[in-house]
Parts: sequence; C-alpha cells; structure tokens
Amino acid sequence: MTATRVDADVIRRLPKAVLHDHLDGGLRPATLVELAAEVGHTLPTTDPDELAAWYVEAANSGDLVRYIATFEHTLAVMQSKEGLRRVAEEYVLDLAADGVVYGEVRYAPELNVKDGLTLHEVVESVQEGLAAGMAKAAAAGTPVRVGTLLCGMRMFDRVREAAEAAVAYRDAGVVGFDIAGAEAGFPAADHLDAFRYLREESVPFTIHAGEAFGLPSIHQAVQACGAQRIGHGVRITEDIVDGKLGRLAGWVRDRRIALEMCPTSNLQTGCATSIAEHPITALKELGFRVTLNTDNRLVSGTTMTREMSLLVEEAGWTVEDLRTATVNALKSAFIPFDERRALIEDVVLPGYASVL
Repeated sequence: MTATRVDADVIRRLPKAVLHDHLDGGLRPATLVELAAEVGHTLPTTDPDELAAWYVEAANSGDLVRYIATFEHTLAVMQSKEGLRRVAEEYVLDLAADGVVYGEVRYAPELNVKDGLTLHEVVESVQEGLAAGMAKAAAAGTPVRVGTLLCGMRMFDRVREAAEAAVAYRDAGVVGFDIAGAEAGFPAADHLDAFRYLREESVPFTIHAGEAFGLPSIHQAVQACGAQRIGHGVRITEDIVDGKLGRLAGWVRDRRIALEMCPTSNLQTGCATSIAEHPITALKELGFRVTLNTDNRLVSGTTMTREMSLLVEEAGWTVEDLRTATVNALKSAFIPFDERRALIEDVVLPGYASVL
C-alpha cells in the first residue's frame, strides 16, 4: 500500500504507540475551561474552540521558551487531587480514542505542589486517574496500556527527589524517568547524582536532548548520563554529513538508542522547517530507531493520527513506515520485554496486517 492510498480513517484505526507525551500539555480545552473556572484562574478565552486555537497560535512562535510558557494555564488547574485525577483519566480515554494501544505519559510532579499537595500525593492522584481511564477504555473495547515517566526539571533543584519518587512508585505504574525543561544553559550532567541513583535502582530513563541545544546535549545525555532514549534528538543530524555518520550519530544508531521524535512540536519550536524536511524521515532511512510522538497534544493541536497523516501526506511515508515506527516505540518502551513482545505480536502486527 502506497502513501497516496492511505487516508485518515485507515490511519485512525491503526494501533499506535507513543513514548513522548506530556500530561500537562494534553488537556481537553473544555476541561481546562471548567477547571479554571473552579479554581478562579483567568484564561485567554473561555471558549474551548478559541482556547484550542490560542494554544496552537502561541506555540507557533518558533521559540522553545515561549512554547513552554503556555503551560502556565494547564498547570494552574492541576494542583488538586481531583483535577489531577480528571486530567489523567481523560488523557487515557483520549489516547484510546486515537487508536493508541501503548502510551507513556510524562509530567514533573514538582510543578503540581503549589497548593499544598506533596510530591507523593501528586503521583498517587495521577496514577488513580490513569487506572480509572484504563479500566473505562478496556470496558469500551479499546484497551490501552499507559505507563508513567516522572520528570525532574533540569533548571530547579528537585531532580533527585523526582528520581526517588520514580523508584518508590515503580511497582505502581511508574515505568521510568525523564529530565525536562529549558535545555540551553541547564546541562543534564548537572544531575549526574540522580542518574547514577536510577541506574543503581534499575529504573530506565530518557533525557530531553538535541532540541533547543545541539550535539553536546545529546552526547551528555548518552555518554555522561547513560540515557536509554533521547527526547527529540533532532539535532543528531549535525553529526551526519552527506549520509556519513560521525562517531556520536553512529553510537546512537548502532546501539539502538531510540529517538523520541515529535514533528509538529519541532516545527513550532523552530527545530525543523517543514514536515517534508523533518529529520525523522532521513534518520529512518539511515537506520536509526526513530519513534513518532505528539509531545503536547493541546499545545500542538495534534494527535497520533494527525502526526502519522502528516508524514504520509507530506513526507511520503507508507503504512510499512508507520508500522516500523510503532514497533520501534514498543521495542524501546520502558515495560518488561514479554509485555512489549505481546503488544507487538498480538496487537500491532495483526492491526497493520489488516490494512496491508
């Protein structure tokens, strides 16, 4: 099946896996409006459709710092147990409606304690919401497995604390760790203690790198910190000349370190100029383990179906390419091998076979 014969309805039915998706970047606009009214937070507009459009417009600035600033409003309504549970439950149901069968959702619990919740209360509330969403999705015949990545914010001082929470809740739905926030000026290696601790406790982690900062960020994430995956990693192309891989690019490709690529988000933050020229396609063809992700569904106005459709329409991807990216994601998911293999063999491959 060629790219020109694949339409959005077919893509919507395909089983999907997403590894890089932020909880506080994916709220339903109507929910944001309702929760903001309850807590007395002022939004740019109280019309859900206008609010959705405002997010996308604000995020299209081409500046990562301004992109991150849009989270002020979502975080404002995620400071209570009830708000966190609702957002988490709806998150799962929205993934299920989009055909996602496996997802990893990430958030920084330190950003949800402004109204008095403890870090542990935040994690437990989110896990309760995710569990409720998974139960409802399964009952509706659209089961989805969602694991949690806890984030430390690289520009603050609670990264080790977040890492300890990831260890504490690794048997309660937390599958890994991430470090996020403004990349330039806040090197991941400043938090080597947290990464050493995670390795000692056998908790896998990914690191945002190679988005707003270049090769040194990726090198640090992989070689100094020991990340098993790279969040974004688009600037790995700076180590590739005329198809020839430099030492860092070769290391990342040859050791199957997954790249969590987010095309629409990268256009918004100025990391790419178009979907057609986004590095994900060239890196796929060079044999990197590329995965396709949404990053922030509200902020980017996107879904996995939309991301796949854009690559098909503008970058010439085929169903086989989409299948490869989906299998790549599951191969690099932070859940046990037998669970990954079961999802690939029992869900993903049969789902793609049905349209090929």
